Amino acid sequence: MLGSTHGTLTSGLRARVVACGVDPRDAVRDAVSATASDGDLDVSGRPLYAPVPDLDRLFRPRAVAVVGASDQEGRPGAGITRRLIGWAERVGARVHPVHPGRERVYGLRCVGSVGELGELPEPVDLAVLLVRDPLPLVGELGEAGIGFAVAFASGYAETGAEGARAQERLAEEARRAGVRLLGPNTNLNAFEAFREDLPGPAIALITQSGHQGRPVFTLQELGVRLSHWAPTGNEADLETADFISYFCERPEVGAIACYVEGLKDGRAFLLAADRAARRGVPVVAVKVGRTEAGARTVASHTGKLTGADRVVDAAMRQYGVIRVDGLDELQDTSALLARAREPVADGVVVYSISGGTGAHFADLATAAGLRLPTLSPARQRELHQWIPEYLSVANPVDNGGHPVGDWRGRKIIDSILADPAVGVLICPITGPFPPLSDRLAKDLVAAAEATEKLVCVVWGSPVGTEAAYRQTLLGSSRVATFRTFGNCITAVRAHLDHHRFTSGYRSPFDEAPRVPSPSARKARELLSPGRRLSEHAAKQLLRAYGIRVPREQLVTSAAAAVRAAALIGYPVVMKASGDRLAHKSELGLVAVGLTSASQVREVYRELTEIARLEDIELDGVLVCQLVDRGVEMVVGVSQDALFGPTVTVGLGGVLVEVLQDTAVRVPPFGEDQARAMLGELRGRALLEGVRGGPPMDVDALVEVVLRVQRMALELGDGLAELEINPLVVLERGQGAVALDALAVCR
Repeated sequence: MLGSTHGTLTSGLRARVVACGVDPRDAVRDAVSATASDGDLDVSGRPLYAPVPDLDRLFRPRAVAVVGASDQEGRPGAGITRRLIGWAERVGARVHPVHPGRERVYGLRCVGSVGELGELPEPVDLAVLLVRDPLPLVGELGEAGIGFAVAFASGYAETGAEGARAQERLAEEARRAGVRLLGPNTNLNAFEAFREDLPGPAIALITQSGHQGRPVFTLQELGVRLSHWAPTGNEADLETADFISYFCERPEVGAIACYVEGLKDGRAFLLAADRAARRGVPVVAVKVGRTEAGARTVASHTGKLTGADRVVDAAMRQYGVIRVDGLDELQDTSALLARAREPVADGVVVYSISGGTGAHFADLATAAGLRLPTLSPARQRELHQWIPEYLSVANPVDNGGHPVGDWRGRKIIDSILADPAVGVLICPITGPFPPLSDRLAKDLVAAAEATEKLVCVVWGSPVGTEAAYRQTLLGSSRVATFRTFGNCITAVRAHLDHHRFTSGYRSPFDEAPRVPSPSARKARELLSPGRRLSEHAAKQLLRAYGIRVPREQLVTSAAAAVRAAALIGYPVVMKASGDRLAHKSELGLVAVGLTSASQVREVYRELTEIARLEDIELDGVLVCQLVDRGVEMVVGVSQDALFGPTVTVGLGGVLVEVLQDTAVRVPPFGEDQARAMLGELRGRALLEGVRGGPPMDVDALVEVVLRVQRMALELGDGLAELEINPLVVLERGQGAVALDALAVCR
């Protein structure tokens, strides 16, 4: 689904891209594979590829050093040491306690210092640092050839500026020593007891708060396999992106579940999500910080940049990261995505023993965007062989009570699953009703194990101790079992969306521009560092990228204004132009629809007089072509602290701040994402033509979005802000015109 920066342009758009000075060889590249070196940079200087860290020896070390080990009961280090020894036994690793004043800890011979670890006859892969200040030890670990360290100590970036500086010193020392560091402010979650007896694809878990991963970890008790748990803590070195890149390359990982408080590096996260999307590995994430209160809590907890939440949300959506809100949604959605096979159809059928239950579930599912196709007349006739005629079997299928005493129940389920329009069967059971619910559960399991299609059950009993649930349903890895309607619908929608997304995925990083276009050279000459450009100068910036503006002239006298109006053609618009002008209309510095030379002379005097009284310095007055009869849009660029330049499109004009109907993306992105932005707008129908009106030139609008994106990439943070408002989109085939523009330089 994702294309390139310009890689999927239609032929008409491609021609116009060439016209604005963008080399199509930069814009259209083969996106078959990511074979470029890890050092490749895009035109803005940001990386296009990221190496996959080799974390095998972090999770499966041959030998582990426990620095600060203790067996003195009552001390925190004793419990941690004992737990690490138990974990090492399970994974086949040897433990070397490090303590200068002890010969043995829990019967294991101690090493006197970190430096002596390098003298052992076997390599030590991992050091667990149970010390208050790990900084002095990191260099010694590097000299001893130890590749990984875990730092539990707190008191770093989560405490404020001084702690952040201490954390940076720790990170810098780890980089210098060649040691990959997990933490600080982390815990023991990486060393949990993972069940080895569970079959099927596994969930790999990443959390910045260990306690928040517990619901996903306990899925093992329901038969869902977990392979790894990465508690990233403050992420001084190893971060969420590193673990996503590593886990998506592991053959046993079916899905990656994340609890994210803040992202360390926005581009690194996008590259990791891109890698997962290329490989079809779903990433499900809870990302906190949606609200101001949540963002403050995150800052105090991990010291991360949370990023503007709308930008984070858009960036995740661009790269197929499935964002959920609750930990219950995280566990249910991750479990389904890890274990479910690729869907053969996107149709969902609801099978229930109650018409009310079916109708309720169907309402919720349809509102969430799931497609509930009406079963064919032939299929309905077949179902009515076993279901009374007075019950509806169109979808939802109401059986009036699942057959208990014979074979009909299984026949009904098999018939529904045989319909080619059906890819998912969902059976909501609001409460146990033995023996009916027991037989229904058995028939659903038997049918699920005989089909490639997805079978889901919602077991609504608040007790959850029933044999039909605990033994029959949870005993099958082919049935996805939920406890609530909402979680089932969220997970099924994510499952279908994920496969729809990855089936057409093309990485935008493969086709992102690497070489500046001629447009960039022209544009940089117009930038004035630290200043806001006048409208006239901002429009010259747009012209450099081939974005259409009205015919206009900048004049400095009434006589010149009259000559300009005659050349442009009446009626005209006149506007004061100056780098201190942001909202000209509010100051009375815009006049529209002037039809004569006398009006032009008079308005020129009025505009210059208002500017004089308001003490506003002008570079002149713009005499502009009048453009009307279009849809007013806004297209802009802003800088996000986490992701860098972002591009926004929405309904524009004077109501832009009132309506706030906008969509945002993080470059690079392709034409498909530009069109998807328009699809997110509440007012998108205006572009399609309303009340018999003609459709607007959506292709031209998409072109402007892509050209603005190219500008954002090439000018980087030198362009702090750009706003084209209004951009008037004309009727189909007539283009789009930027009537006004504001640009702020860094």
